[in-house]
Amino acid sequence: MFTDSVELTVSSGKGAQGCVAFRREKFVLQGGPNGGDGGAGGDVIFKCDNNTHTLSHFQRRMHIKAENGAPGDTSRMTGKSGATKVIIVPPGTQIIDLETGDVLFDMLKDGQEEKFVKGGRGGLGNFHFKSSTNQRPTYAQPGEPGITRQIKLDLKLIADVGLVGFPNVGKSTLISTVSNARPEIANYEFTTLTPKLGQVNIGDFESFVMADIPGIIGGAHEGKGLGIQFLRHIERTKTLLYMVDLASYRDLKEQFETLKNEIASFSQKMAENKYAIPLTRVDVVPPEEISDLVNSFLDLVGVKANEKSEFDFDSAMPYFIQESADGTLGYDKSLPYFVAPISSAAAKNIEALKYALFNLVQSDRKIY
Repeated sequence: MFTDSVELTVSSGKGAQGCVAFRREKFVLQGGPNGGDGGAGGDVIFKCDNNTHTLSHFQRRMHIKAENGAPGDTSRMTGKSGATKVIIVPPGTQIIDLETGDVLFDMLKDGQEEKFVKGGRGGLGNFHFKSSTNQRPTYAQPGEPGITRQIKLDLKLIADVGLVGFPNVGKSTLISTVSNARPEIANYEFTTLTPKLGQVNIGDFESFVMADIPGIIGGAHEGKGLGIQFLRHIERTKTLLYMVDLASYRDLKEQFETLKNEIASFSQKMAENKYAIPLTRVDVVPPEEISDLVNSFLDLVGVKANEKSEFDFDSAMPYFIQESADGTLGYDKSLPYFVAPISSAAAKNIEALKYALFNLVQSDRKIY
């Protein structure tokens, strides 16, 4: 089961008390106090791991606690320190303080470790308290208590491209066609109930990650349909793919404007991301109607069809893609990077879409 938000109580280990002991051995004239120190309590550390993809393993663990330290012993032996508790979380997990709402850590990279709370210090044994005026100390320090924090874990998936569209417009079919994701696909709305990630391979050495979320309807930011429950999973993406269905009973203009408005209502920053528009299910539209539908939509978004493109879109259908004269990506963020009719089921324009998206994703990646 996919779980993307949990509340937890996390406690570090308690430090153990020091020992009160005296050295008494035959033929040892100067014995004296020799109680050892108590062991320190265990720390709590968060670690990011690519092999974890959900927070479901926390659902039945409401209180996570590190190990306490062991008490000191005779002969000045220090007690064993409590073991560090390592909490494994998937990439994209935010650790939030429940009291203040502050984001304490944002776990983004595989192997990233963050110390959350330190264990209590162990108490000193009576050996430390001997002096010329107190040669027989009979007390030792108690250990320090551990620290307890109330936190919330929020998972926001990390992807390069986020799919946005009404229910049943072909998002799941597209991600299953271009990537290694295998979501459920059926001919009814809200087939997708949880976010899905897929890796899209471009040749042998290049790839990007695509995220599919449940369908959006008008009023989603107010809680309608599945509401904003999953919109946060594309909040980290820098490229959005607005899926507009050519065969839908909804008007093309209504689909696009509703999606744009819902994204802007959820996050104005996300609404300003780079975007592209595939016009889906071209295979079920009569061929004589395709050109008129696509051209009318291009007029709606304020662009004109290209005659040719390096990405080899189907020249029998009108499309638009931004290209600069020198071949570099001269991108106007106020316009879609491309508008192209596609069919995932019939593999129409799918390869061209993959390479065009990769070109757009590459423009955002830093080169070290």
